[in-house]
Amino acid sequence: MNQRQPDSIAPGRLGALATLPVFFKLAGKVVVLAGGSDGAAWKAELLAATGAYVKVFASAPGEKMRATVHDLAHVEWIARDWTPKDLRDAAMAIGDVESDDEARAFRDAARAAGVPVNLVDRPAFCDFQFGSIVERSPVVIGISTDGAAPVFGQDIRARIEAILPQGLRGWAQAAKEWRPAVLAKKFDFRTRRAFWERFTALAFSKADEKPRDNDLVALLAAVDSGLADVPRGSVVLVGAGPGDPDLLTMKAVRALQSADVVLYDDLVSPRTVNAARREATRIAVGKRGYKPSCTQDDITAMLVSLAREGKRVVRLKGGDPMIFGRAGEEIAGVIAAGLPVEIIPGVTAASGAAASLGLSLTERDVARRVQFITAHARNGKLPDDLALSALTDPRATTIVYMGVKTLPLLVARLLEEGIDPSTPAIAVERATWPDERRIAGTIAQLPELIAEAQISGPCLVLIGAALGGRPLPVRATSA
Repeated sequence: MNQRQPDSIAPGRLGALATLPVFFKLAGKVVVLAGGSDGAAWKAELLAATGAYVKVFASAPGEKMRATVHDLAHVEWIARDWTPKDLRDAAMAIGDVESDDEARAFRDAARAAGVPVNLVDRPAFCDFQFGSIVERSPVVIGISTDGAAPVFGQDIRARIEAILPQGLRGWAQAAKEWRPAVLAKKFDFRTRRAFWERFTALAFSKADEKPRDNDLVALLAAVDSGLADVPRGSVVLVGAGPGDPDLLTMKAVRALQSADVVLYDDLVSPRTVNAARREATRIAVGKRGYKPSCTQDDITAMLVSLAREGKRVVRLKGGDPMIFGRAGEEIAGVIAAGLPVEIIPGVTAASGAAASLGLSLTERDVARRVQFITAHARNGKLPDDLALSALTDPRATTIVYMGVKTLPLLVARLLEEGIDPSTPAIAVERATWPDERRIAGTIAQLPELIAEAQISGPCLVLIGAALGGRPLPVRATSA
């Protein structure tokens, strides 16, 4: 077999942006707001929350605007229409007006004064737009769909709100207050980054608790005492899941976002690889059965070499790295080199396939046990030491990894051992990917069905009584 060399893949150029996300510092500055509608009242409240002094020009403001002016000291109502000279020295101009002619006049006056301008619900007249906001101030997240689908943006906001604890605002404020103390320590870049990585891990683990000064003391002490005695680099084995990038764990995403280098397998989807930070070096080190592959020794040596250079290395493996991922060899190699290693589990292909099929791998009174096997030995053939009696257990569900090439021989041996030929069996190719295929039949039929389907992608075979008795979901594309 030809040996494959690792490929270093540079991230692609940044794609076209509909808008540029920016953040205005408005504390203590004047913002002009023309209009007294309910929508204008919300804008006034939003702007006042930044510390801006909001001047509202409106002859007859609505009740919400009157209440906003009454409740917020930073909002002033001027009982007349705006004039061009009102825009002088403003940091920003917002208009909620009734006609395109007035919108055009307001925009032109603002631009003449050198002031960025926004007209509510009139994107053609805007220099900038307001997006949906996730607020954990001083952490503020803005979401824009460029006006194409505001409801879509609101749903994205709701999803982010669901995963970001409210308590993070306290930790973000602590980061702001503690930064001078960290800078005073004059750490080098790696040590400073290590401090903030420890801080982030602590913030998410104690998000519901208020940060205390002794947390800062403990973090500084940990960095002071620990980093001089251990290598600066590290290796993290990350489970990429079976294919769908939405199945990445939040911890896996955080690891990818802090990686200097990502070594990834062929079975990892491009979208998953792209979850890494843009500055990270991406290296393809795919190992595929019956195809040119990087050797395991070369991959392990690369992990060690990169970590010794002081890099944070992520080894991105399809599925779960601890299930037929040869993780043990890589872990042993890294530990032998005296380097720290961390493992972040992923969704294994069996779980992904079962969820996609809508079939439970265990059913009361039908399947009491689930067993994972590999049908691919080191020499590429069916392993000689499979416990065939366990595989023919009618109360077990068996998941066969890497078994397409050797499936005919495996099935022949199972039939000889006495497995019921009508036992349900399903092959799932590229589980959880958009082009996933399923081939369903009995254990006796499956080898021929797979041959007819000409499977080319990664494939999992599921065998057992728990898989029968109900139709497959509509997503199935093969009989």
